[in-house]
Amino acid sequence: GQTELMEALSGEIPAGSPKNILLDGIEIGHEGPMARRKRGCCALPEERNGHGAVGGMTLSENGFLSANMRGALQRLGLINRKRTRAFAAGVIERFDVRTTGPEAEARSLSGGNLQKFLIGREVVQQPSVLILSQPTWGVDAGAAAAIYEALVALAKGGTAIVIISQDLDEILMLCDRIAVIAAGRISPPVKVMDATIEQIGLLMGGSRHQEPEHVPA
Repeated sequence: GQTELMEALSGEIPAGSPKNILLDGIEIGHEGPMARRKRGCCALPEERNGHGAVGGMTLSENGFLSANMRGALQRLGLINRKRTRAFAAGVIERFDVRTTGPEAEARSLSGGNLQKFLIGREVVQQPSVLILSQPTWGVDAGAAAAIYEALVALAKGGTAIVIISQDLDEILMLCDRIAVIAAGRISPPVKVMDATIEQIGLLMGGSRHQEPEHVPA
């Protein structure tokens, strides 16, 4: 259910009712990814190549695909190439992405460096909500540490971050609350500081499911 949850939250699969998802009190369940991004709700799926990024496009172009949904890299309907290159260069520098520059193709990067670029691409936009699926899958320890540091800083700045992950240690380290998907349903959120491994195990087994309370983003 993690993939389906990501698709529903990002807008790839609009919910059946506009009342399913609220952002700042506004119903957005019926909106697609572009409309949600314009509201400050950004998302990055687990699959880097072909979903999070277009491998044959440059980093500048991949940055444009995301940031321009909020109108940051164009003027009067035309791409501002100078601003687009500067955006990608800023992400590369800030997140120590090892590449030849903004015009390098996304597929030329290692998995860890591409993931740092993609997460950086979302972080620098300072969204009000950021949804990430498997943010450190397949990356080395150094890249994972850089990603964790960026997410913690973003959260401290006021962004609500939803992390969808199969890595329990990652969840317990980064998150304030945890919810478990089992048998097609999501559990009520539990504060991480109060959660026990036994309790999480019961939730993963489908036990003690209740109707989740509304949790503001």
